[in-house]
Amino acid sequence: MVESSESVMVIVVTPTYKRYTRVPDMIRMANTLAHVKNLYWIVIEDGNKTSQAVKDILDGTGLQYTYMAYPTAKGFPKKGWYQRTMALRFIRSNTEQIVGPSKNGVVYFGDDDNSYDIRLFTDYIMNVKKLGIWAVGYCGGSPVEAPNVTDGKVPSFNVQWSPKRVFAVDMAGFAVNLKVVLNSDAEFGTFCKRGTGAPETCLLEDMGLDRTDIEPFGWEGKEGQRKIYAWHTKTQPPYIKGKLETFGYQVEIE
Repeated sequence: MVESSESVMVIVVTPTYKRYTRVPDMIRMANTLAHVKNLYWIVIEDGNKTSQAVKDILDGTGLQYTYMAYPTAKGFPKKGWYQRTMALRFIRSNTEQIVGPSKNGVVYFGDDDNSYDIRLFTDYIMNVKKLGIWAVGYCGGSPVEAPNVTDGKVPSFNVQWSPKRVFAVDMAGFAVNLKVVLNSDAEFGTFCKRGTGAPETCLLEDMGLDRTDIEPFGWEGKEGQRKIYAWHTKTQPPYIKGKLETFGYQVEIE
């Protein structure tokens, strides 16, 4: 296990849904998270019931976790918004169960079709005091989306899509200290009127945050040597031909 200098609980929220690539995607993510000390994984199924295949993966990590099922409610887009909202409600209602009486934690929205370096959790997320933001690879039509950092501050963002958003950041590119979450009732609604409809900026603005609250990570390195610890690596559906026979093996078929 990777050791942390502080007893900070990393709370990872992952919406998921049944698809051909879901099991290998979850295995890849689980293999990373299993090496992070003090991590609580909240996985929310977009469906009427949980999946045994996913539960088996979660059990294999040895991590503390909660796995629950909430089908997307009417009016919400099929993009995990409702599932993330239910996770936020669970965190606020079960804080002591997750982190104990200290309430010392950080919330991160980690999708199951991305790739993560362990250092994202140990070097970045565990050290977020209010709002941490970092670069994400292969995101928004760009090789990388990243905060534009000047003297440790973030006056703007290096992104192609809707750069004038208050928080022009991808879901994988930020984490929020648990105390900020608990001091707010902000959720992912059915839509977002601000920031060209991007849910990230609506959530963070509704939490009462602004750009002066940003703690940028990973920008200090030399030009061309800055590391990316979160990547959009969406897997492609496999080529399936003929009879959908699984021969008794645990395969989720769409």
